[in-house]
Amino acid sequence: MQYVQLGRSGVKVSRLCLGTMNIGPLVDEPLAHAMLSRFCDAGLNFIDTANVYGTWHGRNPEDHRGWTEEIIGRWIKNNPGRRDQIVLATKVYLDIASGPNDRGLSAYHIRRACDESLRRLQTDCIDLYQMHHVQRTTTWDEIWQAFDILIRQGKIVYVGSSNFAGWDIATACLTAKERKMLGPISEQTKYNLSGRVPELEVIPACRHFGLGLIPWSPLDMGLLAGVLKAGQRDRRNHEWVANRVEPLRAKLQRYEDLCDQLGHPPAQVALAWLLHNPVVTAPIIGPRTMQQLEDTLPVLDLKLDEATLKKLDEIWPGPGGEAPKAYAW
Repeated sequence: MQYVQLGRSGVKVSRLCLGTMNIGPLVDEPLAHAMLSRFCDAGLNFIDTANVYGTWHGRNPEDHRGWTEEIIGRWIKNNPGRRDQIVLATKVYLDIASGPNDRGLSAYHIRRACDESLRRLQTDCIDLYQMHHVQRTTTWDEIWQAFDILIRQGKIVYVGSSNFAGWDIATACLTAKERKMLGPISEQTKYNLSGRVPELEVIPACRHFGLGLIPWSPLDMGLLAGVLKAGQRDRRNHEWVANRVEPLRAKLQRYEDLCDQLGHPPAQVALAWLLHNPVVTAPIIGPRTMQQLEDTLPVLDLKLDEATLKKLDEIWPGPGGEAPKAYAW
């Protein structure tokens, strides 16, 4: 099994991260527990969740916030030996209730949200506590003070970010350095073959400051998983096909034809492409079935040659490089 250091930290994680947003709403608890165990049995150790996961498809958000963390917590309780085998990540920012201080990155909210996540996860420490979004109306002095207290209390080990712009990453890192703190060690961002905007500034910022990149939606909501052959099954309704698939049908056909030539499923090729980027630590996979999880594992042994990478760039061109050269001289 391959393990890499998460950004500039010393902790090592597997090259795939198990995303859990589907656990609860789309994956029931027995299957979720089986998938978590299978993931670990395969030698993988990086599990990501969020305090708001559990809301889906029009459910009342207040009734289901924390549902996913609770399911993971019961798995941890039922498998006590597993906790020390995994790097457990969760997030703070979005609403945990309906009060005026129940979201964001205030010290008030961070403290309360952390305690509630620890309770739901049935653990005494979160390995990677991630800011789910940037909040520019809260000062970094307040944010880093809150995280520093949690670190000193032993409730969290590392801090990460998610959905940050390049300059937010830079600001977070520099203000942490002023306080003699390690600062964020990772950034979760939406990044995949068909959505390469992070190459402009987010990826260069991660490389410069030593953050590991954790791409979410690596298959672009299934678009890169062989959607033309899959048709409209699963969650793909007519509107989704009309709005997402049809405008890209020609590219998707070229892409899926190339995958057929390579002899690998499109989902594996899309993940392997991400793993070729040295800034990428681990794409987040979100299987809804055990078979989807099993079908993903072989990607760890898939290496794409330079000719294939060039063809993928031709089908799914990026923004033209890094800023500012991508749009200036």
